[in-house]
Amino acid sequence: MLNTLSSIFRTKSLLIFLFVLLVGLPDSKSQEFLADIRVTAPTIEGTDRRVFESLQQALYDFINNRKWTNVNLKNQERIECSILITVKERVSSDEFKGSINLVLRRPVFKSSYNSVLFNYVDESFQFRYIESQPLDYIENSYSSSLTSTIAFYLYYFLGLDFDSFSLYGGDPFFRVAESIVNAAQNASERGWKAFDGNRNRYWLVENMTNPAYRPLRQFLYEYHRLGLDIMSEKPDEGRVKIGETLKLLEQTWRDRPNLLMLQLFLDAKRDEIINVFSQGSPQEKTKAVNIMREIDPANASKYEKILAPK
Repeated sequence: MLNTLSSIFRTKSLLIFLFVLLVGLPDSKSQEFLADIRVTAPTIEGTDRRVFESLQQALYDFINNRKWTNVNLKNQERIECSILITVKERVSSDEFKGSINLVLRRPVFKSSYNSVLFNYVDESFQFRYIESQPLDYIENSYSSSLTSTIAFYLYYFLGLDFDSFSLYGGDPFFRVAESIVNAAQNASERGWKAFDGNRNRYWLVENMTNPAYRPLRQFLYEYHRLGLDIMSEKPDEGRVKIGETLKLLEQTWRDRPNLLMLQLFLDAKRDEIINVFSQGSPQEKTKAVNIMREIDPANASKYEKILAPK
C-alpha cells in the first residue's frame, strides 16, 4: 500500500514538474527590457571584428536577461528600447572610445503606435572590454565605465517609462540612476561630472530629480497617459489635454530655456505634436503653434504644417 501511494506521489510530482516546464515561469520572472543592441565600428580598420560581435552579444544578455528591479512586468509589458554603440577609436587592445545612440519608445493604449520618449546621443563613451569577458554590475558602486554607463541608462529608461504611466512614478529609478552618477564622480572617464559639459549623464539625471523642474515630469505623465492614451477612443479630448500639457513646457522654458531635458523632449515630440494638432480645430492649432514657436524658436517654421489646410 505504501509503495503504491509513493508511486502515485512521484507520478503526480513529475506531472507538476513537466507542467511548469511546458507552461513556463510566471510573468513575475519576466525581465524589464526588450532591447535591440548594436555595436558597430565603421571607421576602425585592420582589427579583429570578433571583439565587437562578442561585446554586442554580451550587452544583449546583460540587458535583456537580467532582472533589474522587483517590479513584476508581463512579457508584453517589457520596455522597448534600442542602443547603438559606435566605436570610433581603439585606444589600446582592450580600451575603446565612441558614442551611444539611445532610443526609448512607449506603446500608446489601444493602438499599434509607439511614441518616442527619449532619443539621445552620448558622445562621451570610453570603456574597456576584453572579448568573452562576462559583464557584471554591482549596485551603489562604480563597476566599470561600460556596465555603469549601460546601467545608468537602463534605470533612466525605467524612470522615464514609469513617469509616463503615473505621476512621478519614476522616482525610485531616477534615484538609482543618480546613485550611479554619484559613485562615478572619481572615475577618469568623462560624462559623469557637472563640469564635463552641459550635455551628459550628470545633467540628465539632475534635470529629472531637481524639484524645480517637476512641471517637465508632469508633462511626461499628462501628455502620454491623459492625452495620447485616450486618442484612439476620444481623439478630441486627448488633443485638448495635450494642448494643456504644452503649457507645462512653456512654464519650464520661461524658467530655464536652455534646460537639457526640455530640449530632448522637444526633439522627441516635435513631429508627434505637429501630427496631433494638424487634425485640430483652428483655435487648437493657433494655440499650439504660438506656444511651440515660443519654446522651440529654432524650429518655428516646422510648426507651420499645423496651420496648413487639409
